[in-house]
Amino acid sequence: MRILAALTLWIWPLLATAQEWEDQQRFEGTEATRTLRVLSSTDTSFFAPIIKRFLREQPGWSIEYLVHSTAEIDRRFRQNPDVYDLVISSAMDLQLKLANDGFASQINDIDHPNWAQWRQSLFAFTTEPAAIVINRAAFAGQDVPQTRQQLIRALRARPEVFRGRLGTYDVRQSALGYLFATQDARASETFWRLMEVMGGLDIRLYCCSGEMIDDLYSGKIAVAYNVLGSYALARRDTHDALEIILPSDFPTTMMRTAFVPSGASNTQMGAEFIRFLIALQSVAAPEDFPLPPLNLEQGSIAQSTIALEPALMTYLDRLKRRTFLKEWESAIIQDR
Repeated sequence: MRILAALTLWIWPLLATAQEWEDQQRFEGTEATRTLRVLSSTDTSFFAPIIKRFLREQPGWSIEYLVHSTAEIDRRFRQNPDVYDLVISSAMDLQLKLANDGFASQINDIDHPNWAQWRQSLFAFTTEPAAIVINRAAFAGQDVPQTRQQLIRALRARPEVFRGRLGTYDVRQSALGYLFATQDARASETFWRLMEVMGGLDIRLYCCSGEMIDDLYSGKIAVAYNVLGSYALARRDTHDALEIILPSDFPTTMMRTAFVPSGASNTQMGAEFIRFLIALQSVAAPEDFPLPPLNLEQGSIAQSTIALEPALMTYLDRLKRRTFLKEWESAIIQDR
C-alpha cells in the first residue's frame, strides 16, 4: 500500500504537467535524428507546407509543431521556457514583452529592417490585417459597409437581422483579440460606439478567427469583427459566401513574429528556421507560404501596421488591462 502511495505521489506531478494542445503534429525529415520543438498560435494548415519545405533542406531534423491560443502560449512558455526551440505568435505585445523580459536569444546575423524586428531578438515575417467579414446573404440588396461608422449605421438600421448574429473575439481570453481591441481604441472613439451597438445586439464572443469564419459560412452569424483577414482568404470554400472588408477609416494590421528562446536546446537550428521564414516569405509561391508576406521593400512601416516598439506593451500593465476590460465588458456584455 505504501509503495502504491509512493508511486502515486511520484506520478501525479507528471500527470499534472501533461500538455493538451489545440493541435500537435510531428513532421519527419528523411534522415531525422534531432527534433525542433515549435510553439505556435498559427493553425497547422498554414505552417505544414512551410515546415515540409524546410525539412527538405534540413533532412536530419524533425519538427514537433504545438498549437495553442496566443494567451495560452504566453502562459505555458513562461511556466517552461526551456522546453521549446521556437515561439511563433500573432500577439505582438506578448511576444515583445517576452523578448523585453530576456526570454529571447539575440541573433545578430539576420538582415531585417529595424521596423520588422526588436533588438535582433524578435522577428516579424508576415503582415496581416484585421478585417470585418460579412455573410453576403445578410447584405443582399444593401450597401456593404466600408468603415466602422457605416457598419454602425447598418446595424442600427436593421437590428432584427443582426440580433444574435454578430461575432468578435472574447478579448478576456484571446490575446490577439485584446491586441486588436486596444489598438482600435487608441485610434478612434468609433470603436467604443461600435462595441456598444454590437453589445446591444447580443454579440457572440469567440476564441479565434477559425470558429468565427465557420459560423459566418453557416449563416449562424452575419458579421464578424476583427477577424484575421489571412484566415478568411485561405478558406477557398467560403469565397462565394463571404466578403472581406478592410475598414478604410483606420485599418489595423499586425505582424506575426517569432523568436528563439534564450534557454532553447537547439538555438542554432531555431535561428536557421527564422532565417528560412524571412527568406521564404519574399520568394515563395502561395502554396509554399500560405500567409501574407511581409513587404520588405517598403521604405518605412505602413501607418496601419502595429509597430514593434515599447508603447505596444502599454495595455499589458495590470491596472490598464483591468480598466480596459471593465470598459469593454460594460459595452459588450451589458445586461447579459
